[in-house]
Amino acid sequence: MKVLKPEWVSHDGKPIFSIDIHPDDSRVATGGQGNDSGKVVIWNMAPIRDPKEEADENVPRILCQMDSHLGCVNCVRWSENGKFLASGGDDKLIMIWQISRGFGSGKSFGSNVTIVEHWRAVATLRGHSGDVLDLAWSPQDVWLASCSVDNTIVIWNAHKFSEQIAILKGHSGLVKGVTWDPVGKYLASQSDDKTLRVWRTGDWKEETSVTSCFKECGGTTHVLRLNWSPDGNHIVSAHAMNNAGPTAQIVERTGWGTSLDFVGHRKAITVVRFNPKILSKHIKKSSDKQQQQYSCCAIGSKDRSLSIWLTALKRPLVVMHDMFEGSVLDVSWSRTGLELVCCSIDGSVAYLGFDEQEIGVPMPKDDQQAFLEKVYGKSILANKTPNAPSQIIESAAVLNLQQQQQQQQQHQQQHSEASLGAMSTPSKSSSSIFVNGDMPFKPRDKQIETRTSDGTRRITPIFLAPQPDVGEVGIPTPFTSKSIAFKTTKESSKIIIEKQDRVTMPGMNTTSNSSQSQSMQSTPQPSTPKGEGGEGKKRSVEGVGTMSFAPLHTPMEIDRPATTATTATPSAEKDKPSSPTTQADKDKTTAPLTDKDTKTTIADKTKEVEKERKGDRDQEKDREKPRTPGLLSLKKHKVGRGRPRKADKEAREALMTAALTHTLPTINVEREAPQPVVSSQNLQLPVPIISKTTSRLVEGQTGGDNNLTVEVENDLAAGTGQLHRCRCLRTGTVLWEQILSSRVLAVAGSRHVTCVACEDKTVNLYGAGGKRLLPPLMLGSAVSVLRCTGHYVMAVTSHGYLYIWNTTQLKAVVQAQSLSSVMSGGERIIHATLTSEGVPVLTVSSGKSYSFAPEIGSWMVVSNREDRLQMCSDHQHCVPSKPRSTGPLASVQGGGRAMQQAGRVFQSSSHMQHVSTLSHLETQMATCLALKSSSEYRFWLETYIRYLAQEGLEEKLRTVCDDLLGPIFSRSSGASAWQPTILGTNKREFLKRILPTIGANLRWQRLYTEYQEQLESLDT
Repeated sequence: MKVLKPEWVSHDGKPIFSIDIHPDDSRVATGGQGNDSGKVVIWNMAPIRDPKEEADENVPRILCQMDSHLGCVNCVRWSENGKFLASGGDDKLIMIWQISRGFGSGKSFGSNVTIVEHWRAVATLRGHSGDVLDLAWSPQDVWLASCSVDNTIVIWNAHKFSEQIAILKGHSGLVKGVTWDPVGKYLASQSDDKTLRVWRTGDWKEETSVTSCFKECGGTTHVLRLNWSPDGNHIVSAHAMNNAGPTAQIVERTGWGTSLDFVGHRKAITVVRFNPKILSKHIKKSSDKQQQQYSCCAIGSKDRSLSIWLTALKRPLVVMHDMFEGSVLDVSWSRTGLELVCCSIDGSVAYLGFDEQEIGVPMPKDDQQAFLEKVYGKSILANKTPNAPSQIIESAAVLNLQQQQQQQQQHQQQHSEASLGAMSTPSKSSSSIFVNGDMPFKPRDKQIETRTSDGTRRITPIFLAPQPDVGEVGIPTPFTSKSIAFKTTKESSKIIIEKQDRVTMPGMNTTSNSSQSQSMQSTPQPSTPKGEGGEGKKRSVEGVGTMSFAPLHTPMEIDRPATTATTATPSAEKDKPSSPTTQADKDKTTAPLTDKDTKTTIADKTKEVEKERKGDRDQEKDREKPRTPGLLSLKKHKVGRGRPRKADKEAREALMTAALTHTLPTINVEREAPQPVVSSQNLQLPVPIISKTTSRLVEGQTGGDNNLTVEVENDLAAGTGQLHRCRCLRTGTVLWEQILSSRVLAVAGSRHVTCVACEDKTVNLYGAGGKRLLPPLMLGSAVSVLRCTGHYVMAVTSHGYLYIWNTTQLKAVVQAQSLSSVMSGGERIIHATLTSEGVPVLTVSSGKSYSFAPEIGSWMVVSNREDRLQMCSDHQHCVPSKPRSTGPLASVQGGGRAMQQAGRVFQSSSHMQHVSTLSHLETQMATCLALKSSSEYRFWLETYIRYLAQEGLEEKLRTVCDDLLGPIFSRSSGASAWQPTILGTNKREFLKRILPTIGANLRWQRLYTEYQEQLESLDT
């Protein structure tokens, strides 16, 4: 026998209340008190058992440390397969931990501990009203039992966490220990009420109560961890008394007799743990030549000693006195049956190693299972379904629901098997690319390579699918301290390199039709003025034939507007009419650059950038000062010329003060309409580059049948002047055309309407057949963003004003709404969409997305990439199995992937995470209502209902169901205020669809029956 006591296995001197060895014997978990919270630590078993590994500095000792429990951790238990780790503590919570993929080693959050593995809480079980003291996984990991100081035992569904199978009530004192029968027929528990109770798992009723051996017990212990023998013959309890002496009472399975016990300890027994293996060897005193089978039991006591017993011997195999300075609280055996670890309240851990000659030969797992089946028959847990023994079904409606769900599962399984062959071969339609962005081009096995105009290679990144989430993470492999061996393969890469013979523009994604269509909708770049570097001149020439826009998802080169002396600012454009470009200017622009010119241009460009940065700093300082809207035209604000002189600054401030004093008495507050306090004159958004020809795909696919395209041609010769043409084509056939007197900046359209933004700050609207709907709409500045969806048109001007028109009713939905309240002068619009209901969604460079609600006259925050509420949300397990619907909210939140990843690194209280999840789900539903996104609202409402059912929040669940059901009788109170539909979805039909999800948990069978009967009465 080998005895070791590693001093480095500790919780910084704090008590360790529980310990458990992983089934693969490579890890050991401890639970106890941390500095300011409960602590769970997963240790490397190798340096504990081997002093050589302990001396090696390259061998990690701590694999992971979790500090999420608010109170002391009283128990940690690995599942039988080693996939999950359960921990329960004084915070009344049970947390289920699972290893995470794709993380390397690093520092633990809030501490200096270096962790090698990452384990995260995949479920938080809330069902106890007091401290959780003990946990036990059932055979084959079907159930998880927990006991608490609230005098109850809760049985959890291990196939679907957070679902309670049963709550066992019968103890009148604190329940401090639970253990399972190895064949799953019984569950035993021990309490401070001086009873040991055995419960049947068939109906969760009490089988028997043992009290005789506990009547003499006085005082109490922190835990009463009883245990069932691996052969199922008997239970050994903690803290029993016999002739005024502490014993570990043996309760026989046959008749539940109490004639035997283990004696010898001087103080109360705290923990009993059987070796998981049935052992066998020759007993010296036995005359039988055959090997005798027996069990091995470890007993810990408050007398600081540990004893090892063999049921074939009358005396203990070994007794370890004074191993600790405090009570022994927990013991754990390895799955091989030859190693044992124990912990004490003094915060230390001891290791004991045995060999087969000392303890016996362990029976193989298959032979032990066959032995149990031979004695007790086949285990009732062999083919156990999650809800089979949960509760008694009280109504025929729930029974019919279960049968229907089983039939649907069988049908879906058959359908998936039938379509597996078809899915393995992708069809042409499945790889097609849509223009509306519903299915972006994401090649998995193809690398597309093109060339830019200057000859640079442009390679499209290959789409990498996200890693599987929680439920798909398998059982962790045994941890090894050896370095990972890498090997190469001679197999050639399956990635196909496709070289396309075409030129792409810088900053423009042309790998798909979707990107081509979205390039017209992205935030455009300002036109390059004369006097700019050669790069800008070259780009204007190469842009002929395609309107050049910066993509929405890539960094734009025009984040900062040009501020050189020769650049005309938008405010200057408003006062100064635009002059047509002369032929000399064109020739000068298209002249090729020499090497000398290139060097000079680069040097000039560098100087201009430095001036630009200096001017922006001065401009930002000036913006911080309060401005008077009526005095903005006193003096033109020039940027890019460095810091203004102090004399000029003082003169300007004096002039503004005098003008303000003079103009204040003349303001007529009663007659004038209320004006916004914040002005958007400081917003300078970029405008599109004007190209010679532009083509915009409105409907269909490029080269496909029945596609709709809008083409624009600028600068057509017409006598002494120039005209500009816009025409609409259906599969190459011209449907209509219009002539414009001003050059076209941007164009957008749908099958119902086409909108054209011109250089003279006008917007032209055309209906079907090219009919002009309204005269040119005059805006305050040139258009920066132009969108068209259905019958709605949206425009954002360069001065930061939002316009939305309904072309069917020919009225404005939003009139010149300033963006200055949601963005500053240094920010840009990186994404802009208009829903089919006419709701705008604008994403600015700060990472926030906004929408304007004309009904309430206010901007609303739709999404924020740094929102801590999303980081706290823990709703991933309640998301419907069907894929999330695409919509405006999903487009700005990235499909919810960030929220799924955020939960892995969030470290906070479980209660805060619980409340934050509810707040996040309610915010998501309210946002979907504001965006008028019906499919997304149904998705989040179903997720919300699933989460309420999982967490057992009956009051909130009934509130939602009552709103969906509505009044039964039309004369009832509130009948007139209740609306039968929401965003076009019938509430009662949605309740019919979601009720089976609620009824799947038999905990809610009465609620399911109640609402199901009311729906049936409404139908009749």
